[in-house]
Amino acid sequence: MEHLEFEFKGSGNRQVDRQATLVGVVSSGNLEVMLENVDLHGLCRINVSTSAQGFTEIWQAVLNDFAARYDLADLQISINDGGATPAVVCLRLDQAMEEYLEALT
Repeated sequence: MEHLEFEFKGSGNRQVDRQATLVGVVSSGNLEVMLENVDLHGLCRINVSTSAQGFTEIWQAVLNDFAARYDLADLQISINDGGATPAVVCLRLDQAMEEYLEALT
């Protein structure tokens, strides 16, 4: 199991007053994503636990794109990966954000 941590500086203009959002299931080829409001002084921190080792650069690229699209601050994201492809990771992150941001409407 490999553990990775990434941090992104966000503007915080999308912070939601919600405890946590959890989507997905950890299984072969899938992943679980949990989003939590945490005071991180404007950072978005993403922790990844993955069974597929040696893919740090790919995780970095996928998460750079995600962070650029959503510009979040004070958000802790935990990803438990069961070997998902980058496309599945993107879809699951978008699903988690859609549910998380529903609190704005």
